[in-house]
Amino acid sequence: MGNPRKKPIIGIIGGIASGKSTVAAEFGKLGCAVISADAIAHDLLMEEPVRDQICELFGREILQSCGRIDRKRVAQLVFADERKLAALNKVIHPRVLQRTEELISKYNQCDHVQAIVLDMPLLIEVGWADRCDRLIFVRCDRARRAGRLQRRGFMDEREIEIRENFQISVDKKAELADNTIDNNSDFLTLVRQIQDIFSDIAKSS
Repeated sequence: MGNPRKKPIIGIIGGIASGKSTVAAEFGKLGCAVISADAIAHDLLMEEPVRDQICELFGREILQSCGRIDRKRVAQLVFADERKLAALNKVIHPRVLQRTEELISKYNQCDHVQAIVLDMPLLIEVGWADRCDRLIFVRCDRARRAGRLQRRGFMDEREIEIRENFQISVDKKAELADNTIDNNSDFLTLVRQIQDIFSDIAKSS
């Protein structure tokens, strides 16, 4: 796939709750522009045409009393039925990818941007690995990831397993990566790893 970019593109990959967004945010502090697919998708769910399409798929019971889409309810539906997940992705993914392309073009014109970071949970699955100059895998033990989500009141270890069954395996992601960041230790150790990789990327670009 052709890529007329000017800035290095860094793709962050890893398992659910491995700390991908934390890593992306730290790259942001080093002068990178961070594109979050989750943030884009969240904004899309607020748009009336998208909301109406999703209601057509799953019924108006997925709406909260305020009229917004209940993301947790939608997740429960789609991760229990592969066809429903595919239908949701058909609505959301093209829009997310289009917005990502627009942001890449925008950041390529910004002199102060050192690199562009893609925080995209399904980066490999949607075929964007070859858009990246560097793929960085965030390694984190499943028990630690499950503990984080439980503390936030989200999913348990079993739910992580169900969701990751719809993705390329964590082991495969690790194999595809150019660099690995270990996120099983303290925050300062994490930051040092990010700084070392960024320094290497800066030298290469």
